[in-house]
Amino acid sequence: MAKEGKAKGADEQVSAVRRAKHGWIITLCFTILTVFYLYPIFMVTINAFKKKGFITENAFALPNSRSFFGLQNFIKGAQKTKIFQAAGYSAFITLFSVGVIILCTSMCAWYITRVKNKFTTGIYMLCLFSMVVPFQMVMFTLSKIANILKLNNPVGIIVVYLGFGAGLAVFMFCGFVKSIPLEIEEAAMIDGCTPIQTYFQVVFPIMKPTAITVAILETMWIWNDYLLPYLVLDINKYKTIPIVIQYLKGGYGAVDWGMMMAMLVLAIIPIVVFYIVCQKYIIEGVVAGAVKG
Repeated sequence: MAKEGKAKGADEQVSAVRRAKHGWIITLCFTILTVFYLYPIFMVTINAFKKKGFITENAFALPNSRSFFGLQNFIKGAQKTKIFQAAGYSAFITLFSVGVIILCTSMCAWYITRVKNKFTTGIYMLCLFSMVVPFQMVMFTLSKIANILKLNNPVGIIVVYLGFGAGLAVFMFCGFVKSIPLEIEEAAMIDGCTPIQTYFQVVFPIMKPTAITVAILETMWIWNDYLLPYLVLDINKYKTIPIVIQYLKGGYGAVDWGMMMAMLVLAIIPIVVFYIVCQKYIIEGVVAGAVKG
């Protein structure tokens, strides 16, 4: 028995050494991958502080005494694009779209999971199907219908985003609701809660990890989206950040790369800060919903 114990301990020690070795290799690989992902952001940032001519001459060089332009690219770009007004529209659309998506899809997922019939199964399949259909197949019809229904404004586009964002959100919420014990909801009903009270006071607080995950994914999508606002919104009145940055392009493909880079930096700062603050909830929410249906 003593020999067997020693042999087992030796095997465990060898396995631990191998895991540590493999872990070091994996860490190195992901570090290199991280550098590749961060390098474009670094390039955009350093070029935002350089004069236009020096960017086209050598975009990879760091700013020096000759090429450094200070905050002039940011000031001129903000004046030309009215980026802060566009940021207001982007923030309004993003915040309310994400809020509506989370509220409606979480309620829908709870109903689909708890009520089993052909109707709820059909709704669930339609939500999954919406994740498969390419946007290019429906964009022209969508823009036409949006104009007919007067959805070409910051309030109307929220309805459009709800339709496109419902598929992934319902899928994730359904996976999480399946892990919630039904006895908790039954106890709330016995205590006199109505279905609405049960949802808001019992179910939705438990959904917090998945709700935050959905909020992060939907926020990153809506904030950075260019094509849908460009097709739906009346761009003579309402322009989001991606649209005003695109308008920095002049005639015959002329681009002031300094202002372009500066505006890109301003555009990515809010979403990067938001992601850094909330990133820990992504894995938590995805793992929480990874249950068998």
